[in-house]
Amino acid sequence: MSTTSERPTLRELAVQALSSVERGYDLLAPKFDATSFRTPERVLDEVLQALHPLGPFRHGLDVCCGTGAGVRVLGEVCDGRVVGVDFSTGMLTEARSAFPAVDWVRADARAMPFAPVFDLAMSFGAFGHFLPGERLGLFAQVHSALRPGGLFAFPIGAPARPGSRPYWAMLGFDAAMRVRNAVWRPPFVMYYRTFPLGAVLDDLARAGFDVELRPLTGLGWRGDGSPRAALVVGRKR
Repeated sequence: MSTTSERPTLRELAVQALSSVERGYDLLAPKFDATSFRTPERVLDEVLQALHPLGPFRHGLDVCCGTGAGVRVLGEVCDGRVVGVDFSTGMLTEARSAFPAVDWVRADARAMPFAPVFDLAMSFGAFGHFLPGERLGLFAQVHSALRPGGLFAFPIGAPARPGSRPYWAMLGFDAAMRVRNAVWRPPFVMYYRTFPLGAVLDDLARAGFDVELRPLTGLGWRGDGSPRAALVVGRKR
């Protein structure tokens, strides 16, 4: 739970955007849950519904947990220990305040300090902070934290149609971030178009997962009859 319902000001967002990823989230943390960056409850509910037939699970891990929105899902499908891992001290402070029964660990997702003890790992809305070349290593880290047969699950949206308003918005955002990172240090890695489904599925397979897609039908359908979002489910071989 955020310590305030007040949204960050434009000035605060600008200061955060000119910081490193870690420092930016430390600054944003007290107001994060009042922003559009937090995973919506509707998405969490759909993911929870899709996971129920795949359980029950014992221990759960929220990768890049932020202020802890995803641990509600893990808490409902896991009957053992739930752990959240993030590298932002500020975000973990908010998470710890909201969910004191969860174990919170400060670590970089690219070098997590876990033995293979988890039955389910999840992540919500964090993959834009990893460059394409880091994706396989990230998935390998999750793989190493799961028991054999454990699941790695995360929601993914259908790509925006070329020429649509969301398409141009994401293209413009990514272009602005590339310019920002070319002229300003430290870099702030956050891109919307660096996580294409085909490449993601290939990297999951290379990391040792057997993968399936489960439509999140409650989030709606596109004009061509395909779902607007799906749950990617990777099972550790």
